[in-house]
Amino acid sequence: MIEVMGERGLAAGRRAGRFVGRTLDALRARAVPGTNLLEIDEWTRQLIEEAGAVSCYVDYAPSFGRGPFGKVICTSVNDAVLHGLPHDYVLADGDLLSLDLAVSIDGCVADAATSFVVGGPADPEDERMIEVTRQALAAGIASAGAGRRIGDISHAIGSVLRAAGYRVNTDFGGHGVGSTMHQDPHIANDGRPGRGLTMVPGMLLAIEPWVMRDTAELTVDADGWTLRSATGCRTAHVEHTVAITDAGVEILTPHE
Repeated sequence: MIEVMGERGLAAGRRAGRFVGRTLDALRARAVPGTNLLEIDEWTRQLIEEAGAVSCYVDYAPSFGRGPFGKVICTSVNDAVLHGLPHDYVLADGDLLSLDLAVSIDGCVADAATSFVVGGPADPEDERMIEVTRQALAAGIASAGAGRRIGDISHAIGSVLRAAGYRVNTDFGGHGVGSTMHQDPHIANDGRPGRGLTMVPGMLLAIEPWVMRDTAELTVDADGWTLRSATGCRTAHVEHTVAITDAGVEILTPHE
């Protein structure tokens, strides 16, 4: 399903996006060495309840996971890159943490992710990898717009990642959002320009580059959810929800 949101839907998407962005920033500030991943999930749960938002994850049970997810945020550490299920793990200096959060407010979803090094010192290769994913996200957003094709976004992301020497996995990537979290179109993190669906005003897209330092292969944990690099290498993941408008592209989930 592909939804085209009207003004009311877009207004709700802005509210959801602001909440997601603020929450990721707040969690980043609180995620210090000694923090347990279960604490992060509980903090997020409290913020969602206080805002009157609805978690998109807690009851989520897609075909690729062992659902329901049961938690309200994805916490992926070091070699975990996607769908990290919060568990009893205490963060240490130098851990690379990715947080991915999606909520619905007033019937519209916003979805975003951020990666950062906890405490310090940071491995220069981790910093480079995070920066490259941010550059790829910016390139993908810059390639979006009414009248353009989804393949334009994919090509822009993949070009940045490949130029930096990373291999690109296209099994998981960006997606449409709206009244539900995962909708068509799938936005692969590499592709050919000029191909795929034509973007129109009112579409909301979650654009999300992610990379693994030396592989494009994934493994899945026994929890049925957490995806890790097959080689045990470190990973990074960033994401914004954007709206396609008559005036251009609007980022709905601003965060650091």
